[in-house]
Amino acid sequence: MSSALNVLVIGSGGREHALAWKLASSPRVAQVFCAPGNAGTAAEPGVANAAGSGAVATERPFDPQDPQAVLALARHLQAGLTVVGPEDPLAAGVADVFAEAGLPLFGPTRAAARLESSKAFAKTFMDRHAIPTARFEVAETPSAALAAVARFGSPVVVKADGLAAGKGVTVARDRATAEAAIHQAMEEGTFGEAGRRVVIEECLEGPEVSVLALTDGETVLAFPPAQDHKRAFDGDRGPNTGGMGAYCPAPVLGPEEERFVGERILLPTVRGMAAAGTPVRGVLYAGIMLTRDGPRVLEFNCRFGDPETQVLLPLLEDDLAELALAVARGELGLWTDSRGRRPAAAGGPVVPRLRVSDRSAVCVVMASGGYPGRYETGKAIEGLEPVESAGAVKVFHAGTKMSGGQVVTAGGRVLNVVATAATLGEAVRDAYRAAGRLRFEGAFYRRDIAARAESAYSSGRPSRR
Repeated sequence: MSSALNVLVIGSGGREHALAWKLASSPRVAQVFCAPGNAGTAAEPGVANAAGSGAVATERPFDPQDPQAVLALARHLQAGLTVVGPEDPLAAGVADVFAEAGLPLFGPTRAAARLESSKAFAKTFMDRHAIPTARFEVAETPSAALAAVARFGSPVVVKADGLAAGKGVTVARDRATAEAAIHQAMEEGTFGEAGRRVVIEECLEGPEVSVLALTDGETVLAFPPAQDHKRAFDGDRGPNTGGMGAYCPAPVLGPEEERFVGERILLPTVRGMAAAGTPVRGVLYAGIMLTRDGPRVLEFNCRFGDPETQVLLPLLEDDLAELALAVARGELGLWTDSRGRRPAAAGGPVVPRLRVSDRSAVCVVMASGGYPGRYETGKAIEGLEPVESAGAVKVFHAGTKMSGGQVVTAGGRVLNVVATAATLGEAVRDAYRAAGRLRFEGAFYRRDIAARAESAYSSGRPSRR
């Protein structure tokens, strides 16, 4: 990548703000455009919101799930690279449209994105390639699903097959809960077409960890492990959310487990998808549970995680724009060769890591009162300027917009307060100190992000970073 380029980031949340911020820091990037973006991306140096640029019809708003609208916007902005944040545009085939047009896009084709968009596809793929995961059955009818629940017993997991905005998974501790989840998905149609078919799984036990890697369908480079917090309230209580916070690195994944994940999960997945003619280009995100029998895949995603991205990118020392373009062009192998990034000697990780700092990062998500249920928007946010000008933390906007010259809430997850520091404890302290200075009506956030990892570090147990 020799000349400066314009980069288009698709999405409007905290993940997309973090992506735009990191891409804008590259000396190779002239301008980053975010569509639709939010109040934070609009104010980010080197970044502009681009949905209203005139590339799409003025009588309707920009639709990031419309591949042709995304292509039109990229052409209008003369984007040399497009980076897709959320999963829906990928499932809609935006990468296929860009490939036909000959424009680089960071993200997999519709067929490759089935690893995320269809849990039935992902589970049968893992079964075929001996990738460790929970035992499962795919059910096409309610009666078949109920029969599978009877065979598995309780507890059991019921998953809607398709994309359901993170709400299609039920961990049923008893048969009645499982039956209700099946009825909701398959008969009431709560999740639309996504719930017409379900996956019934055995319920695994153990800590969870997120392992994200960049791949062009052949070469794989991994981020350090991260851990997010899905439940709404302290102590992992309350309903599941899109994520209430994250930290990195996660000491729960030790060197042996990291090697296992690379050797038995990441590489077989990349190779298996490529052999099927559907190579994954972009991010391969493995959500993993560390069971008594070893790591097991809970799910695959084919894009950056949210809020994991918000703690991974501040630690990344490699140039994200260079990496993303190499992935989009299928040239990640050339990139790694030119920098000597090949697997370590025997006993080391089989998937080389990206170059990251040795610091720790913590993200605290500030959410609207009532989230993940019903919540109000339009609440004025106070304290942003003094917190951001202090320089100790970075505030990524998730659900914000400008209204009357004021930043106001526009979603359930509103702000991502991210601190990096020499130790995890210091990062936790700085993130919570900053969160306490930000205010909007109804705001709440968990007070125990990274608490278990802090305990592991302070107890004197060996660091598993």
